[in-house]
Amino acid sequence: MHRKTVFDNGLRVVTENIPHARTVSVGIWVDVGSRDEHDLTNGCSHFVEHMLFKGTAGRSASQIARELDALGGTANAFTGKDATCFYASVLDSHLPRLVELFADLILHSLFAEEEILRERQVILQEVSMVEDSPEEYVHDLFEEVLWGRHPLAKTILGSAEVVGHMDRQKLVDHLGKFYDPARIVIAAVGQVDHDSFIELLSPSFSFSANPDNSVPARTSPQELPARQKIFTKPFEQAHVTLGVYGLAVTSLDRYKMMLLNILLGGNMSSRLFQEIREKRGLAYSVHSYLDSYEDSGYLAIYLGVNPVSLNETLSVVAHELGNICENEMSAEELAGVKDYARSGIFLAAENLEARMTRLARNELYFGRNISFEEVLEELQKVTAGDIAGLARQFFSHGVTAAVLGPVSGDEVSWEKIKTV
Repeated sequence: MHRKTVFDNGLRVVTENIPHARTVSVGIWVDVGSRDEHDLTNGCSHFVEHMLFKGTAGRSASQIARELDALGGTANAFTGKDATCFYASVLDSHLPRLVELFADLILHSLFAEEEILRERQVILQEVSMVEDSPEEYVHDLFEEVLWGRHPLAKTILGSAEVVGHMDRQKLVDHLGKFYDPARIVIAAVGQVDHDSFIELLSPSFSFSANPDNSVPARTSPQELPARQKIFTKPFEQAHVTLGVYGLAVTSLDRYKMMLLNILLGGNMSSRLFQEIREKRGLAYSVHSYLDSYEDSGYLAIYLGVNPVSLNETLSVVAHELGNICENEMSAEELAGVKDYARSGIFLAAENLEARMTRLARNELYFGRNISFEEVLEELQKVTAGDIAGLARQFFSHGVTAAVLGPVSGDEVSWEKIKTV
């Protein structure tokens, strides 16, 4: 059963009790990410996420690590473009200890100068690690090309230059500005009693909002003309991310987009996987994926190919995109795509952490719980014509692309994808 309570300070608590569970998954979600930063603060959200594990008034960083390990289960955190999350899965008997620890991290972290200096080096290594991993880095480059000057183009980690000059005042200001109770959702799924959970949270998380705090409203990105850019690096492969603007996370067409993604490159029987890898052997890694925010999103394709095969691969991609737009998929293929989507939903339903994430995101974006039954019902309504129509809507204006690898501009036949 799902329950929701809103504290007087605006903080929201959502729970789902799973009677047969012996564990509980808890997440503290904050409505802030890299899109809320500017050029001189890019990386702040991620840096703050790290610092909340680096010491409080009553615990050192090593004590925090030992306590999290002693609780068993899993504990971690992540920062995204528009949200930051701290989460853990523990035995239900350990829930009071976890709540007390999380409250200490969120409300009483010290941001000690020596810890900031140490963690800055860790994050700089993380930045370097991504830039040395072309299969990851190309996605950041693609987003730069796609979003232009909009904050969504900024990386979550921040640039080495900005992170290298990040100081305590910026981090503390960021925490005070964005970790407002009205921007926080606490979600718990598993062996959890809602009323008891509220009693655990209330003493700490009923903290007052800053009356002088003012957070600028997020600006929606403008859709730019399709662009293609090459980033020449001496790697063995050419790493390619190409895609189009998509849908906001709350769009009524999101179920159609989910199925379009599966059809295009979402699994081993998808059009691109079969044509590019299985039939032609042009790439080992090929897939498509969706990224959606409260006001925008995109559908992208990733390829890792031999540079000499790049143009041939782009031709295959263009042909498949055109085919999806012009010809409706068969009833058999549509049934297979829907079955794959349903399987993913049921598998996620058996994972407490996935259910917790889903519960929190539903509250953040929709303000309500969306049942699995509702999702399945909406997926069933989608027709082959719906998917073809959506493909025409998004692919008819050309494709934006970023290529990272040992190629130059005159070696890539962009016209192969400009005419989709």
